[in-house]
Amino acid sequence: MNGSGQESGVSAVVLAAGMSRRMGTPKQLLRIGGETILERTLRNVRSSSVQEIVLVLGFAAESVEKEITTERVKVVHNKDYQQGMGTSLRAGLAAVAPQASAALIVLADQPFVRPETLNSLIACHQESKPQIIIPMYRGFRGNPVLLDRSVFPELKELNGDVGCRAIFGSHTENICKLAVDDLGILLDIDSPEEYQKLEKAYKARSEAVGTESATLESRGTLPPGRAELVVAGRDAVALALVRFGRLLNFTVTIVDPLLTLAEVQDADRILRELDFRLLPPDGERYVVVASRGQFDEEAVEQALHVDVPYVALLANKKRAEEIVRSLKAKLCPADKLAAIRAPAGLDIGAESPEEIALSIMAEIVAKRHSKGEEST
Repeated sequence: MNGSGQESGVSAVVLAAGMSRRMGTPKQLLRIGGETILERTLRNVRSSSVQEIVLVLGFAAESVEKEITTERVKVVHNKDYQQGMGTSLRAGLAAVAPQASAALIVLADQPFVRPETLNSLIACHQESKPQIIIPMYRGFRGNPVLLDRSVFPELKELNGDVGCRAIFGSHTENICKLAVDDLGILLDIDSPEEYQKLEKAYKARSEAVGTESATLESRGTLPPGRAELVVAGRDAVALALVRFGRLLNFTVTIVDPLLTLAEVQDADRILRELDFRLLPPDGERYVVVASRGQFDEEAVEQALHVDVPYVALLANKKRAEEIVRSLKAKLCPADKLAAIRAPAGLDIGAESPEEIALSIMAEIVAKRHSKGEEST
């Protein structure tokens, strides 16, 4: 909408209907330097070359609408917002101009995404017309995604609290993963405290781009000869795995674009780029992917590329099958795919994050012992 928008053929659907359960207040109305998060997000979208902006409101719609500027914005009210994101996607896409060739699906709580990033996604679609374009920062998948009009009918069939990712598994050959130099694609906000942390991390990482410390942070010289546990993700299971790994004398590396060693005392290294070739060479490495869909396919692929003999994937059966199918489409050899454990861990009836982590560590220990027996 910066003057060239009429030629882009791409609409932006801004999803701002969520209930903000973890916030206790509409997070769209949190303020950044005098303006709301949503207003800042809209400002960035307006500065891009999108053809139109469709804003989907739901929870606290009247309060939100009073706090923002709706000039050149088509506002849609989703009365079914309590049923989840799928209803907002349907409402937003139904309002997109019929002449639009694609739509950017923008999350209202991502105020740090640069207009240049949106324009890069649009340019990629204009050049090669993939059905789905996903922005990637240092190998990590982010938002917003761009969707070609050809996939709109699939999204209009979605129900419940599911987003665009629900259709990715059926489009493995028509997805473009576009590298962008914008940490903002990874940052969203679920609490005021998290916002302050993410804003600080965003500024720090922006200043550190291109430096070695921004990619790999280590506690210094680590004991040689130890097996390495690589944990991709930061949820409760991932953090429990880090603690178990430390207890069992593994060198523990956690893969995450935002964490620091000060925040994860039991980790030995933080890898902030999803490229396992950047890790120091180790003779024995075990990988657990616990990113809960955020960058699980990319992390599994990275592990197989460096010939890791054990890759645990925390995912449901459907998601695991999608990842394996995608890797097969990329001609990944069957012997490498055999390294993937999904469901991960020994069957001990695990339920809590700590129990799930214990079952995975038990499987790793069993794998190590069997490997030792085979070599004797």
